[in-house]
Amino acid sequence: MKAIVIASAQDLQIVDVPVPEPGPDQVLVRVRYVGICGSDLHYHVHGANGAFVIREPLIPGHEMSGTIELDPQGEWAPGTTITLHPATFGPELPGMESIRHLRPGGSYLGSASTWPHTQGAMVEIMLVRRDMIRLLPERLPLQRAALTAPLSVALHALTMAGDLTGRSVLVIGAGPIGLLTAFAAQIRQADSVAISDVLPQPLQRANRLGVQHTYQTGLQDPPDNAFDVVLECTGVPAAISSAVRAARPRGTVVQVGIVSAEPIPVVLAGLVSKELTLVGTFRFDDEIDEAIPILAAHPEVESVITQVMPASQVESAFEIARDCAASGKVLVEIGA
Repeated sequence: MKAIVIASAQDLQIVDVPVPEPGPDQVLVRVRYVGICGSDLHYHVHGANGAFVIREPLIPGHEMSGTIELDPQGEWAPGTTITLHPATFGPELPGMESIRHLRPGGSYLGSASTWPHTQGAMVEIMLVRRDMIRLLPERLPLQRAALTAPLSVALHALTMAGDLTGRSVLVIGAGPIGLLTAFAAQIRQADSVAISDVLPQPLQRANRLGVQHTYQTGLQDPPDNAFDVVLECTGVPAAISSAVRAARPRGTVVQVGIVSAEPIPVVLAGLVSKELTLVGTFRFDDEIDEAIPILAAHPEVESVITQVMPASQVESAFEIARDCAASGKVLVEIGA
């Protein structure tokens, strides 16, 4: 069978790999769609995602949808539509029972953080643990279901922000995670939702999701001291400073975008003078079980997907995914 691998920086290949044999508590899954996310792009462009460096060919991808190929226990019939929770969790530790995704010793699909690397979803048939399987409702098509993992990231970020009911929300950065965060803030009953970006095209996508207010940075910046909750989804130092300015006194700033491990220039004076709460957020835990019914009930969220490309054009798919003006979420179609 075919798999897409990143051998090193700028070296993307389609290779033959053997079909795996399932062991106890394992299931074979036939992959249909895989979304390209920021970590996949970092591995492709730099050969690393932060401190996690590719040391062996890595199959990327953790945003997937597909079908059951073989369940040795017979619980799920071939063709049953599914998605996956991309994480496995480390052993229980005192005080970390409710934050499984932060416990050391876990793994994540398509990641070089482990050795051997944890291979991802850009392969025709995957071998996964049973507890990673999430069944899909019949009304949820597989293309839209590929948004489950990124929507779960957005929902977890909003969980870290606290109850949004009646609160004003600003999302900085209208990439796929920012778009889904703004969409999810509406689902979570925010009183108003705004979004900002340096480009007009991502803001047009936000309008299609029903976001009430958009700001094109540099032409019309978000007002200072105006928002109860600001979610920064870029990781860019200037945007982090803008988030602090935009939050009103006693407001909350949630850092969603991954920031550099190196020192960065950020203006944090308002954190003190406005008594802001600054919160980090990382991946997700059980929000995936909230994301699936939301996706089933809201077909309009599929507008976040701007391109669906066959595996034979994966190089072009990765290039388009790097162009924020041309693309939102790009899916690679692995198999029909």
